[in-house]
Amino acid sequence: MLEVKNLEVVYSDVILVLRGISLTVPDGKIVALLGANGAGKTTMLRAVSGLLDVHNGDITKGEIRLDGDPIHTMSPARIVRLGVSQALEGRRILAEMSVDENLRLGAHTNRRAMSENMDRVYDLFPILKDRARATAGYLSGGEQQMLAIGRALMSSPRYLLLDEPSLGLAPLLVQQIRDIVVEINKQGTGVLLVEQNAMMALSIADHGFILETGKIVMDKPAAELLDDEDVREFYLGLSGDDVQSFAEVKHYRRKKRWLS
Repeated sequence: MLEVKNLEVVYSDVILVLRGISLTVPDGKIVALLGANGAGKTTMLRAVSGLLDVHNGDITKGEIRLDGDPIHTMSPARIVRLGVSQALEGRRILAEMSVDENLRLGAHTNRRAMSENMDRVYDLFPILKDRARATAGYLSGGEQQMLAIGRALMSSPRYLLLDEPSLGLAPLLVQQIRDIVVEINKQGTGVLLVEQNAMMALSIADHGFILETGKIVMDKPAAELLDDEDVREFYLGLSGDDVQSFAEVKHYRRKKRWLS
C-alpha cells in the first residue's frame, strides 16, 4: 500500500502548499485526486516521487510510506526502483529523441526487463510501435501523452502516478486515455490519478479525494462522489450557480451539510 500521512509541504521556506493531507492507494486500485488549479495536486505527486528538491520544496511534516516503509527521504531513482513511477503533467518527453529512445530512457532503473516492458507498452499503444523511429516532438498531443505514460511503465511500477493525463486532449483522445488507464490497472498496477476532469477520473476510480487549498475536503468511494450533489454541482458543472470555491459549496451554501 502507498500511504501519505499528514503531509505538509513548503516551497522556498515560505509558501505552505500542502496542509496535513493524508491519502492511501491500495494495491491494484485506482484512486482519483481531484481539485482546481493551485490546489496542490502536483505538489503532492512531487512529494511522493521525490521531486520536490527540483522545485525548492520541502516536506516539513508527515511522511510517505510504501508497504509500511518510509520513502519520503529517498532519491527519485530509489523510489522508482521500489515501484513508484510518475508521468508528469505536460508530458515532458524528450522531443528531439525518437519514441524508442524515450522509452528506453524510462527503463534506466530496470534494464533487465526492458524487452518485456517494451512489448507491454507497444501492446498498450500500437500507434507508438508504428512510430517507434519517429522523432517524439512530431507526435500529436495524444501520442505524446501515450509516450509519457509508456515511458513511466518501462520501470515496471507497482504504482503509477498520472498528473493530468487528459490535459489539452480532444474528447475522443480523453476516452482513449481513460481506457488505457483501466487496462493498465487490470494488469495489476495501482494508479493515483490526478485530474481536473472529474467525470473521467471518477468513472474509473475505486476511491476519490478532493483537494482544495492544500487540504483534503472530502474523500469517499468514487461512485458516492459521482452521486454527491455538491460534487456534481461544483466539479461536474451540473449547476448554474456562480460558485467560486468548493469550500463555499461545502460550508456556506450547503449549510455544512457534510464535513464541518
